[in-house]
Amino acid sequence: MEDLAATPDLGVLRLMTCGSVDDGKSTLIGRLLYDSKGIFEDQLAAVQRASQSRGRGELDLSLLTDGLRAEREQGITIDVAYRYFATPRRKFILADAPGHVQYTRNMATAASTADAAIILIDARHGVVEQTRRHACIAALLGVPHMLVCVNKMDLVEFSQERFREITADFEAFAAAASPDGHADTIARRCTITYVPISALLGDNVVTRSTQMSWRDGPPLLEMLEELSGIADDPTAPTRLPVQSVIRVHGAFRGLAGGLASGSLGVGDEVTILPAGVTSRVKRLHVGATPLEHAAPPASLTVELADERDVQRGDMLVRSADLAGEAAEHRSPKVVREIDAAVVWFSPHALPAGRRVLVRHTTREVPALVKAITHRLDLADLSQRHGVSQLEMNEIGRVTLKLAGGIVCDSYRKCRATGSFIMIDEATNATIGAGLIA
Repeated sequence: MEDLAATPDLGVLRLMTCGSVDDGKSTLIGRLLYDSKGIFEDQLAAVQRASQSRGRGELDLSLLTDGLRAEREQGITIDVAYRYFATPRRKFILADAPGHVQYTRNMATAASTADAAIILIDARHGVVEQTRRHACIAALLGVPHMLVCVNKMDLVEFSQERFREITADFEAFAAAASPDGHADTIARRCTITYVPISALLGDNVVTRSTQMSWRDGPPLLEMLEELSGIADDPTAPTRLPVQSVIRVHGAFRGLAGGLASGSLGVGDEVTILPAGVTSRVKRLHVGATPLEHAAPPASLTVELADERDVQRGDMLVRSADLAGEAAEHRSPKVVREIDAAVVWFSPHALPAGRRVLVRHTTREVPALVKAITHRLDLADLSQRHGVSQLEMNEIGRVTLKLAGGIVCDSYRKCRATGSFIMIDEATNATIGAGLIA
């Protein structure tokens, strides 16, 4: 295994695999780990024993990520399995998302922090509904790169014609699908690259395939090493949702929270929203360590120069972002009604008029579903207007009326302040995820 401490710091790329069930997602990640020597000897020994116990003659690489006992017994991925490895050129975090429809919420969790989505397609079956669903969710959640891997090419005799059929089908879908009803399609939102592979045999995963000489291009791992991640832009608008107020015997009062966007430094003038009062940053701390300047994803404690009434759910922003010509593009919105694209997770339908809890950054407010504008039909990619409810795993546009104001941005401006989850008031279960327009 690569020595992570000695690996040059070229940035971490967060990956996820997605697609329909049995398309080979776990096997692909296992192949990446195995061929890049990203597993320990005891892990390999455990997988060898598990493979033998399941009557497999060959090494079952999917077991490197299917870590839960229930998953091993059923031969499926239920939870999101995370693995870490490095090449001499880059470090990676791999998230293996489940393919079953009932675990769509887990896939959305993986996509929410991913720099790239590897979408697996079984060469025998081609593009199916779950392929389209996962691609739409990845695009909605702002994943900038899609690598469409047509897997199991060994089962179609490494056919170039079959590969072209599938890529043409996906291209047509990506050019037509607009997940949230706006003009931007998946093809406009993401860079899309197509790779024919056999995860089981290793063709075009870490090394080039001798069976598919008709393809002129690097293997998947080399492509991943070259991708750009979602960089934290220090010039972006500053957003720090307050998670808690820390008081120590009247001698210390700090505002703790994660810096979601932009940067923050000692001496900066900040505005506390929604109240709109201002102060200056007196000190910054990460734990007991003082800082002069901080950038995401730092978790900070901020001391202000003035005594201000601040509570959990408030937001610190730079005052400069709220003034002049910059305000139109850099200031957040303080709203009591939001229009959002929603992925519905619950087996119980979401009708207009339902009450839910909306958890946005560190704030939780009751909300009423005022209207359901439309839902996306994954069969023909049309926007179905006049619908009365969203069923489980459907994607639609929803208007929510909030009992209290929230400080938010559009999801495209800031992931952290442009997203929320919907919670069932009775059970406290997560029943939906939303992206603010």
